[in-house]
Formats: sequence, C-alpha cells, structure tokens
Amino acid sequence: MAGNQQLAIGSHWSATKSHRRPLVVCKKLNVFKTKPINNKNMMSEEAAHLLVVYDDPSDQRSLSFDDTSSTEESPDETRLSLETANDMVPYIGQRFATHDLAYEFYSEYAKRCGFSIRRHRTEGKDGVGKGLTRRYFVCHRAGNTPVKPTNENKPQRNRKSSRCGCQAFIRITKSTELGISEWRVTGFANHHNHELLEPNQVRFLPAYRTISDSDKSRILMFAKTGISVQQMMRLMELEKGVEPGYLPFTEKDVRNLLQSFRKLDSEDESVDLLRMCKAIKERDPNFKFEYTLDVNNRLENVAWSYASSVFMSFMNGKPPQTILTDQNSCLKEAIAMEMPTTKHALCIWMIVSKFPSWFNAVLGERYNEWKLEFYRLYNLESTDDFEMGWRDMVNSFGLHTNRHIANMFALRSLWALPYLRSHFLAGMTTGHSKSINAFIQRFLSAQTRLSHFIEQVAVAVDFKDQAAEQQTMQQNLQNICLKTGAPMESHAASILTPYAFSKLQDQLVLAAHYASFQLEDGCFLVRHHTKIEGGRKIYWVPSQGIITCSCHHFEFSGILCRHALRVLSTGNCFEIPERYLPVRWRRISSLSMKAVTNSPNDHAEKVKLLQSMVSCLVTESAKSTERLDIATEQVSVLLARVREQPVLLSSQVIRDFSSLHKDL
Repeated sequence: MAGNQQLAIGSHWSATKSHRRPLVVCKKLNVFKTKPINNKNMMSEEAAHLLVVYDDPSDQRSLSFDDTSSTEESPDETRLSLETANDMVPYIGQRFATHDLAYEFYSEYAKRCGFSIRRHRTEGKDGVGKGLTRRYFVCHRAGNTPVKPTNENKPQRNRKSSRCGCQAFIRITKSTELGISEWRVTGFANHHNHELLEPNQVRFLPAYRTISDSDKSRILMFAKTGISVQQMMRLMELEKGVEPGYLPFTEKDVRNLLQSFRKLDSEDESVDLLRMCKAIKERDPNFKFEYTLDVNNRLENVAWSYASSVFMSFMNGKPPQTILTDQNSCLKEAIAMEMPTTKHALCIWMIVSKFPSWFNAVLGERYNEWKLEFYRLYNLESTDDFEMGWRDMVNSFGLHTNRHIANMFALRSLWALPYLRSHFLAGMTTGHSKSINAFIQRFLSAQTRLSHFIEQVAVAVDFKDQAAEQQTMQQNLQNICLKTGAPMESHAASILTPYAFSKLQDQLVLAAHYASFQLEDGCFLVRHHTKIEGGRKIYWVPSQGIITCSCHHFEFSGILCRHALRVLSTGNCFEIPERYLPVRWRRISSLSMKAVTNSPNDHAEKVKLLQSMVSCLVTESAKSTERLDIATEQVSVLLARVREQPVLLSSQVIRDFSSLHKDL
C-alpha cells in the first residue's frame, strides 16, 4: 500500500453513496502500511476519488464525538502517518507536547481549509486529582443553537447563530511513556455539512481576528490622543506595511476593545478623573475644578477651567452674554433657569448638518434649490422679511406638514440671524462653527475616556495658545500691510489682534464704496454708491464717542461695520473710538497705560483693562519658576508704588473696586 493515493475521512476508510451535490471533497493522503489492514478498510483508487460528503444526514453515517469504533487508535489496528510533504494535515497518532500546541496546529489547518475551531469538551480520569486526559476541538459551526431564556424586562439581542451541527472535529488523548507526558491525536473527522470559506474570507472569522498586546497598547495610546478608529486603522496599516483592510482585526474589534476598557474601569474612572484634576492643579495654580457627588457618593458633575479658557475661574459668577448649544431641550431649560440673562442660541452648523437626512428624500431634485433659499432667508436682516420669506418658501416647496420645518420655525429666534444680530456671537456663523468642530475632533473622539478628556482639552488649549504666540511673533517681525492708508487703519493695526484687524480692514476697504448723507443732527444714511434707494441708518454722537448702525454688525461681531466707518471717515475722525476696540480683540501689548490714559473719564474701562493685564500676567508667569520669581518681585515693587498714591473714594470708584476685588 505504500505510496498509494487514497482519500481519508477522519481516521478510517469508508465508502459512501453517490447522491446529490457534493459539499466538501476530502483531502488526499499518502499512507503506508505498518500492520496488516483489514479489507473492509481498503478501497480501490477509483472508488476513493468518488468519496464525498453530503449535507443530508440520512445519506451518511452520523459521526458522534463518542464514536470510538472507527476514530480511536487501537494498538492492534492500523496506525496512519504522513510523509513529509503532508505534515500539515492532522493524522491519527500525531504527537504534541501540550494540548495548546495541538490546538494551534489544528487552528492553522482549519484556517487553510476555510473554517475555524473552538474547544468543545474535556474529559478526565475517574477520581479526584487525576487531571485532564482527553480534549475535543471542533468546527466553529458544530452543535446547535442554544435556546436562551427570555426575559421581558431585559431587551433581547437579535444575534443570529452560525451553528449548523457540523461533524468535523479532532480528539487528543494524554499519555505518559517513560515518565514523559504527551498528547496524541486519537480521533479526526473532516466532515463538513457547510461550504468552506475562501482564503480572503476566512480571515474575517472571529477566531482569526486577534489584537496582540503590543497592538492593544498602541490602540489605547491612539485613543488617548483623540483620533478616530478609522485613523487608528490606517496608521497601523502604514506602520505594518499591509494593504488597507488586511490587519488581523477589524474596526469593530477595536471599538469592542475600547468599550471593554471602559466597562472594566467604569467604577475607577471617576476616581482617576479627580486624581488627574488634582495633579494638574499642583502643576498649574490657574487650573480650577469643582465637582459634586450624588446620594451614593459617586461623581455626579464635574467642571474645570484653564487660565486661558473662556470660562476662566468659572466666570466669577458672571454669566456669559451668549451661549451656543445644540437642540437639546434639557440644555434649553437649564440655561433659562440658571442663566436667565444669557442669550441662548442654537449652533446653525449642527442644524444644517442634518439637512440631508431631513429634506433630501422629501425635496428630491429641488433640494439644492431649497438650500439656496434657506441661506438667503438666514442672512436677512429684518425679522419681518424673514417671516414673510419663510411662509413663501413653505408654500413654494410644499412643506406645510413637514415637522422639521415647523420645529425650525418655532425655534427661529434661537438660530436665525435676523433675531441674533443684536447679540454678541463674535461673528460666529456656519463656517466658524464647522471649523471649531473640526479643531476639537483633532484632539477628542467618541473613544476618548473621561479621564483623558480633560488632558486632551488642556492640549487643545495649549495648542491654541502656542498658535496665538506664534502669530504674535510673526506680527512683530513682519510689516503690517495697510490697504487704505487711512489713519484709522494704522491706529487699528497697532491695537487689534491679527484676526480682528483683518476683519476691520475688510470693512475699511468696503467703506470706500459707500456714500453717506446727513439727515439730521447725529443721523446719517449710508448706502452703496450704485444704489439710489435703501441704505443703513447711522447715529453718531462725537462728543461721547458713540456710533451705532441699523445693521448691528458691531453688536454681533465686535467689529465696526463699513457703514459706521464711512460716517467716521467723512466726519474727520482719524482714530477708532476706544469703546469700539473691545478688550477681547486687542493684542496683549496694546493693553498699556497709554490705552488706559486715552479714556480719562471712563474709570470702569480702566478697571477692565487692568484686570485683563493682571490675568495675562498670572498666565505668563506660571509657565516657569524664573518667570514667577521675576513677576513676584516686580509686582511687589509696583504694589508699593501704587499704595503711595492718594485714594479718591467716589461712588463709581468704590463700585469698580468692589467688582475688581470680587473678580480677583
């Protein structure tokens, strides 16, 4: 028999009927005779090629894991071995030092064939302490789907099972010879009642999707930086030099890994968060945090602030002028209750981002046409024009019953510009909100753990601070490009930040295209030189340095509009009035004594400037021990000089002093 080609199913030879379509044709093995073989276990080569396995149980002998008559090795029967060319196929009598090595071998074989395996059953000798003596490894589709008990109070996961009663398995038995233990293959069957997977498909089976310890550490490090799972996958593909999609794990595996860490550390995460806050407080004295605990002594709320953040020192009890949120109704109620004087506005970018899912299917080919009309209405200046145009838009596009349209109109005062122009939003529109969201996503993602969240916010704040410092450095090194040559432009360039100056410069350039007409004392009409009707109404009181425009551009952005600048220019005004150069848009170097002395009658403005300078001094000094020592020494000298000056206790001074003392 040596060298004859036969077909092996398990550890025995068998002839089967030729019925129906074949699912799996078993592999050829080179076998040789070590002992006489019974004729019933032999077949011709022609018959062997016809040996197939069918998916109908009635057409084949049911192979049980307990059937040892044909699958278990016996000393008196044939022992099959393999030639070197086929040493990657399991065979009866194959030896392994441990059962784990046997599992790995069978797993590799299964992967090449197009299936995966799992540990099925273990058996031991009778008696206590005899240990494990037999193990079964089966196809991942072996057995039947277990029936799970239903619980009406617990939502059931509709997960489909892949088990179909597959009979493929391998059995290994422990034996000891000359005091050395080993595991031998005593049963092997390659009966599959299902189709096997192609090589490019088998890698997606859960058994072959593994994340090594080094990859886990790298994934957790990536998650700490805030990058998305897609970015993690692409980075690791580039690092390992594999084609996209060919890592030994999938995006779902990475998400499950990150979720498992959250569940594992859910109880300790709040403790880690507070510990981190305390550590940051020790390094940065300007960092501040507060937290509350619930009735079960668990973390309920936490708030924190960095020195350079908007809510520095939690606003010292002062609510912000305006706050932007999404359409969360709970936030709306909380803001109305806790900050009744704050203007609550909805971020238009978050609304616009939902338009495709809201209106694309409803409007079809007219979707883009509707978007253009929406943006036209959004940028109107009159609330009456907005409401009239909204009704026409609803009629034109047949959106009378659309609930999203009805909801947006009900909340129009929170998102439409005609209702928000008189409130300060620092000029934030759709583009600004989108860019802020993109900036935040550079540092944070849905996978960011709570304890890492604060760290990443600190990184984002430092990143913005460094960018601002670099911009200031470049501004100091480079000559500012003046476009109009007007004295007001030069004055603004010496005070405003690069961003604010560029915005004001744009308005100055446009102002040259407008004509102004004085209507009565302090009232002007300004319109584009190509128009003969309409225009903006400007009120200017030179003696008080007050100028307002009906477009509300300054109230909305903190930057004077082209209409007001045109009136100032024709009125022989060569500098921007002090009150229209807000502190938030000024460069740090401009907050000097010269700026303070330019408004000798405005004591409150001087206090605000001083407060801003002190805040900046603390922030800059805390960056190193050397800076802190210099600042402490110089402030002590300055404080001694200030105390030598006389005190004028007017009512206004007392109010300003009390406000400053509370803020500090």
